Amino acid sequence: MKKLFTLGSFLMISVLAFSQWNWQSPLPTGNTLLSVYFTDANTGYTVGGYGDIAKTTNGGMTWNTVSLASGNDLWSVCFPSADTGFVSGTSGTILQTTDAGTSWSDISPSVTADLYSVFFTSSARGYAVGAGGTIMKTKDGGADWTDQSGATANDLWAVFFTDANNGYAVGDTGVILKTINVGTTWSVLSSGTKNALYSVYFTDVNTGYAAGEAGTIVKTTDGGLTWNVLSSATSSTLYGVYFTDANTGYVAGDAGLIMKTIDGGTSWIMEPSVSANFLTGLFFKGKTGYAVGDVGTVLKTTDGGGTWNILTKGIANDLWSVYFPSANTGYVAGDSGTILKTTNGGASWAALQSGITDPLYSVFFTGVNTGYAIGGSGNIIQTSDGGSTWTSQTSGVTVDLWCGASTDANTCYTVGLGGTILKTTNAGTAWNPLNSGTGTDLYSIAFPSASTGYAVGSGGTIIKTNDAGTTWVAQTSPVSNDLWSVSFTSPTTGYISGDHGTILKTTNGGTNWTAQTSGTPNSIEFIYFPHADTGYAVGDTGIILKTIDGGNNWIMQNSGTVNPLYSVFFNNVSSGWAAGSYGTILNTTNGGYDTYIGEIGSTTGSFTIYPNPASNKIFIANERNLPGEIFISIFNIEGQLIKSEKTGNINPVEIFINDLRSGIYFLQIKSEGVVEVKKLVIR
Repeated sequence: MKKLFTLGSFLMISVLAFSQWNWQSPLPTGNTLLSVYFTDANTGYTVGGYGDIAKTTNGGMTWNTVSLASGNDLWSVCFPSADTGFVSGTSGTILQTTDAGTSWSDISPSVTADLYSVFFTSSARGYAVGAGGTIMKTKDGGADWTDQSGATANDLWAVFFTDANNGYAVGDTGVILKTINVGTTWSVLSSGTKNALYSVYFTDVNTGYAAGEAGTIVKTTDGGLTWNVLSSATSSTLYGVYFTDANTGYVAGDAGLIMKTIDGGTSWIMEPSVSANFLTGLFFKGKTGYAVGDVGTVLKTTDGGGTWNILTKGIANDLWSVYFPSANTGYVAGDSGTILKTTNGGASWAALQSGITDPLYSVFFTGVNTGYAIGGSGNIIQTSDGGSTWTSQTSGVTVDLWCGASTDANTCYTVGLGGTILKTTNAGTAWNPLNSGTGTDLYSIAFPSASTGYAVGSGGTIIKTNDAGTTWVAQTSPVSNDLWSVSFTSPTTGYISGDHGTILKTTNGGTNWTAQTSGTPNSIEFIYFPHADTGYAVGDTGIILKTIDGGNNWIMQNSGTVNPLYSVFFNNVSSGWAAGSYGTILNTTNGGYDTYIGEIGSTTGSFTIYPNPASNKIFIANERNLPGEIFISIFNIEGQLIKSEKTGNINPVEIFINDLRSGIYFLQIKSEGVVEVKKLVIR
C-alpha cells in the first residue's frame, strides 16, 4: 500500500501524520546528505540521514526540508523527468514523486536490504542496488519490482546506465557488474582493484569511471571489458565521481576533498577546500555544480570548480546551552565563544560577539536584556543590552564552569570542575567562592527557591543547600553514574539526568531519590520541566524524551537526528528548542509529538475494538491470536500521546478510558510486527 507524504508538511490521506521537531540550524539540515540531483538550473533535490528530503527552486539559496517519519536514511535520488523522481534508502525504502517533490509515495519492494543507489532510464524503468548484492528492477514506475540479485554477495553502492540496455553497478572489494540486456542478467567484470568502489559514471557507452576507497579511481574505454587504475594523487576515500564532458570530471570525498581532471583522468588537480566535512554526492550542469555531505553540507560552484561556496546556513560548532527569556527572543551558547540570538522564535539566528574563544557551556538570563554566559577557563561574561555587547567578569577561578542559575536579578550561582561553586549578589560585580564540601566535578545547579538549591556532578554526586549556598550537604544518591543536569518544579520535587539513561526523581527535597525508567541506555545530558507534570530530556544520539505525568512514563520522541543534544528549553509546554553538536538547533511548536502514528483502518484486520463509541472502557480483541506482548497507545486528534499500556498475551485486552475527555482519539496497536490504527470515539 502506498503512503503519501507532502514536502514541508505531512498530508493525511490514509496516513496519520503530525509535525514534530524541525531544523532551525543548520539549514537545510544538520544530518548527513548523501545524494544530490538537479532537474534544471534552479530546481534540485538532496536526500540524506534520518529520512531527510530537501528541495530548492532557486539554485540552492534556500531549501524546503521534510524528515520522513520512518527515520530511514535516504541514500540516493534520481529524476528521470522534471516531475518524476525516485529516492532509495535503508530497509528497502524506495519513494516516488510525480509532482516535482510536492508529495512522495512509498513504492518500496518486498526486501529489507539497504538500497544505496537508484537509477531510472525513464519514468517507468529503473533499478536499485544495495546491501548483499541486492539488485531490484521495475518496468512500471515502481508498481512492481523484480529481484535480480545473485551476481555478487558484496554490497553494491552505485548503479549507472548508459542507455536503456547497458548498465553498471559497483561495490565492495572492487566489484563491478555489467548488464547488456536491461538488467535481465549481470556479469562480473575485472576492475583491477580490491578497494571498495562507491560511485560510477559514464561519459558515453564505452568510457566510464569508478571511484572509491583509498583514493581509487578506475577507468574503462571499452565498455568495461578492461579497467585501468588511474593515479589520483590522494589516499583519501572518494565517494562521488561526475563528468561534464569527455575530458572534464570531478571526484569528492573525505575531509571536503574535491579534485578535477581536464584530460580524462590522466591527471587530477585538487580544488580549493571550503569545508572539512566529508562529501558524498556530486552533480553538475555545465559549469554549475553541487557537492553535499556530512552535517548537512551543501557546496556550489558556478565556474567549473574554480571556486566553491558554502550554501549551508548555520555554524558547525557544538552548542551546549539554549535559553529563551521571552516568547520569541532566545540565545544559544557553544564552542569557541559562540553566542547566537534570535528575535523571531528561531526562524533566523544571528551571531553575537562574545569577546572570548573558550567554549561557553551555559547561557541564562535574569531579565529580558540582562544575561550571563559561562564556560571554559573560568570565563563569565554578562550582557545588559540583549547581547549587543558582552562584558567579562572576574570569576577568580580558571577551571571550566559548566552551569549557571539565578534566584533574582542580582543573585546568581555557577558550578564547575573540582567542586567549584561561585555566587554573586550584585549582578556579577563580584563572584565569591562557596564551600561545596566536595572535590568532585559539578555539572549542573538549580535553585527552586531563594534559599534552597541543588547541584549534581560526577560519580553520582548530589548536594543541597537550605541557606542560599552558605552550607552544602551531600545527599544519598542511588547511582554512581555521572549526573549532568538537575531541574526542580518546586522546592521539594525535582529531577536529575545522567549517564546510562539515568533519570532520578525526588518528592521530598532530596531526602530520597528514586530511579525512573527512561527506556534508553544513552547519556541524558539535560532535563527540563516547563510544568509540574510535563518535562523533556535530551541526550546522546539525538534522543528526546517527554513525560506528561511527572516522570512516571517517559516517551521517546522523533527528534529527526542522531546528533547528540546537550540542552533543551521550553517557554510553555508546547514551544521548545533543543541544541547540540555540529550547530544543531531544533524547534517544536506542538510539544514534539511524533509525526507518524500509522495508517488508519489497516487492512490486516488483526484487532477489533469495542464498544466504539465508548465511555468507560474498551476491549481489544486479538482476532488472529497473535502471540507476544501487545503495545497500545492512545493519541488525541492533535497527535499527542495521551495514554500507553503494555499487556501480556491476553485476549481480549481491557482498557479503561473513563479518565479521558470526550472526543475523537486514535488507538495504535502493535504486536509481532503488526501495527494497526483505529479511530476511537469517547463520549
